[in-house]
Amino acid sequence: MKLKEQREVFEREKQIYESCKVKFLGVDGFDVYNSSIPFYWNGKRYIYGRVEKRNEWARSWARLFEETGRDEWTLVQGDMIYQLEDPYIAVINRELILGGTHVRKKQGVVDTYYGYFYRGEDIHDLNYFTTGPDYMKDIRLVQLKDNRVGVFSRPRSEEIRALHGSESIIGFAVINDISELNADVINNAAKIDGLFEEDEWGGCNQCYYLDSGKIGVIGHKSYKRTDKDGKDILAYMNMSFVYDMKEHKALDVKIIGTRSCYPEGPAKTPALVDCAFTSGIVMREDGKADLYSGIGDAEVGRIVIDYPFEGYGKIVSTI
Repeated sequence: MKLKEQREVFEREKQIYESCKVKFLGVDGFDVYNSSIPFYWNGKRYIYGRVEKRNEWARSWARLFEETGRDEWTLVQGDMIYQLEDPYIAVINRELILGGTHVRKKQGVVDTYYGYFYRGEDIHDLNYFTTGPDYMKDIRLVQLKDNRVGVFSRPRSEEIRALHGSESIIGFAVINDISELNADVINNAAKIDGLFEEDEWGGCNQCYYLDSGKIGVIGHKSYKRTDKDGKDILAYMNMSFVYDMKEHKALDVKIIGTRSCYPEGPAKTPALVDCAFTSGIVMREDGKADLYSGIGDAEVGRIVIDYPFEGYGKIVSTI
């Protein structure tokens, strides 16, 4: 079923239990969007946000915020500033891993971009340690058993479209230690079938090891549509699937959120009015999940949904 048709079914049947915006303090004049998920570190709760002015593009910083109220986060003053887009975090063998997209320019024009990765136990002093392949965003890591690390890739190009029909694919590889992460490992990750149809694209945003031995993935799916005036709109949706490592197969691929699930608000450009760029989920005491997402490339929203991996195991938390 095409993504547009899947979306129509989701919109008719969706169950959203709560919907709100997330407030960020201490960065007046800047938007905060496409954040990491919230996480605890040494007894405090933090989140990394992408900080950028509304009228600028490819001039972002990832900055650390501390929780100061319900759905309220305040900038950690004097902390490190990372020249990254769309930050995310993972905990691998008791180390915090921060990843994001670094954009390289030549004379002010975007030349390429790639994933940067930082690591460490001191959240205020993370060390840069490796770089992903050129022109690849949405590389994600997950702690596995026996200290191994799962690596999800997301190549996207016209070559990928020619080979597979979809604009992007998702691949998976396993490394023995985080020190083995490099561009070659990521480039050689084996393609996971059944995730995207013709002209669709997407990727992983946050990954969770389940007690069943499978991996729960929260990601995004996207396609291009036109509005009533014939203008292009980029439709980004929150999605989930379960990855079976033994069978190398994606299970229960589904939409779990769309822009309409979140409160109304501004968009960075008219083409992004239908954009919900996923962060990930955080489990709640009531068994449901808080789903965080960038909205309109201008804000962050939170909705409450049913546990998306029901029937496939519980999350083994390292965060």
